[in-house]
Amino acid sequence: MVHIANVRVRPSKLTRPSPCKAELVSMLGCWAATGDVLSADTTKCKEITEALFKCMRTTPVHPKPQRPAINFHLGKLQRKAK
Repeated sequence: MVHIANVRVRPSKLTRPSPCKAELVSMLGCWAATGDVLSADTTKCKEITEALFKCMRTTPVHPKPQRPAINFHLGKLQRKAK
């Protein structure tokens, strides 16, 4: 008989969509172009920053995806098999 010490299944990686990705990339690009992240001059990247804030305010919050319970059930099965 074969004995397996630990029985586990790795869950598949689920990619969540990034709703404000384009706005964030453009803001970081603007900061890189101006050379100063903490600049007091807000006119350089103002439109891009406002677009990012608007996107972040209007995007709905997605709940965390529920984890599969297969490892829990495999652990119970392993305890009963001993």
